[in-house]
Amino acid sequence: MFPTRLPLLLALFLSQAVAEKPLQPLLDFAGTDTAQKWQAVNDGVMGGVSDGRFRITADKTMEFSGRLSLENNGGFASVRTKPADLEINAGDTLVVRVKGDGREYVLNIYTKSRRMAFSYRAPLPTKRDEWTEVSVPLDEFIPTSFGNRVQGMGSVEPDQINSLGFMLSDKKPGPFKLEVDWVKITPADHDADPVENR
Repeated sequence: MFPTRLPLLLALFLSQAVAEKPLQPLLDFAGTDTAQKWQAVNDGVMGGVSDGRFRITADKTMEFSGRLSLENNGGFASVRTKPADLEINAGDTLVVRVKGDGREYVLNIYTKSRRMAFSYRAPLPTKRDEWTEVSVPLDEFIPTSFGNRVQGMGSVEPDQINSLGFMLSDKKPGPFKLEVDWVKITPADHDADPVENR
């Protein structure tokens, strides 16, 4: 009886340990100059007419909203940080707290690469009007160009990361809204002091 219970107890212990890994803040929206650090980039750069914009709310969150259009071969709206040094290291896991509209967004990592329309992507599912936390290990981001996977490329190199953003490109025209509370990191070494979630 005891030996059969041991793996179960071990699994419970490990799952609890994972849940209690410390989080380090990476991006939030509390600063007075936060809006100046972000920019909207929509399919208008390629002839599309999608409308995507952002604002910092009174609750110190970022609201990314607008209307997605497939006209003129368009189909994406996005918001991203302006180029900056982001303290992301190999083995880290990105954790984002978002409230969406039930659509699947994309969490984008941009690098110093000169390849056109290039980013590392990870799916960002949302639940309508419900706050959720989504965790994505750094090595699970997929290299893409124009939305298509780039073959033969490895995981993102942390020292090449210079921007982070959110995108909608689900080919479903219409209004959208995504609210972002924060972006944090579970560090690979897990040695940092814990940061309490809001």
